[in-house]
Amino acid sequence: MIRSFGCFGVVAAGILTLASTVARAHDYQVGSIKIGHPWTRMPPAAAKVAGGFMTLTNTGTAPDTLIGGTLVNASRFEVHEMSVTDGVMRMRQLQPGLVINPGETVALKPGSYHVMFIDLKSVPEAAKRLKGTLVFEKAGAVEVEYTVEPAGAGTSGGHDHGEAEKTGNTKTGNTKTGKGAGSGSGSGSGSGAVKNANQ
Repeated sequence: MIRSFGCFGVVAAGILTLASTVARAHDYQVGSIKIGHPWTRMPPAAAKVAGGFMTLTNTGTAPDTLIGGTLVNASRFEVHEMSVTDGVMRMRQLQPGLVINPGETVALKPGSYHVMFIDLKSVPEAAKRLKGTLVFEKAGAVEVEYTVEPAGAGTSGGHDHGEAEKTGNTKTGNTKTGKGAGSGSGSGSGSGAVKNANQ
């Protein structure tokens, strides 16, 4: 009997581990584009904007471009880059969008490339998931869900997605990030100098 309970415990633990892994597995693919763990973070109560983050990997042989998307509780969706010029962090909208070259992984993260959710209809709640879409020039549209991390989160819930601070030239290890660094909170949108932004 003791051995039976022991076996049951092992099986139960395995099931719980598998369920946890499935729950945290949060990846998508459309065409040649792989999308890793889309997430956002809970902004201040009065905020009307929030940033969206993820990794984008192009497994194909031609460049593709992230040109837009949606979030269920936002009126607008834009693709942005943040950079630091003369000690001032600046944010600009990327037109027509963010290019992902063949073999390249692009890290969207706070203080760097990101998507912007504008005119929020409600404040995202931590630990919830928000439905949305991503639209690529060649691969087309795909439905995704953004995990809402706690306010101030700087990484995707502690997950390591290989966000190297460098740009290489190989197809298997090429990762690029934006020029900026840091994060904060606020309610601005569009381009220009940014002192406090929710990216």
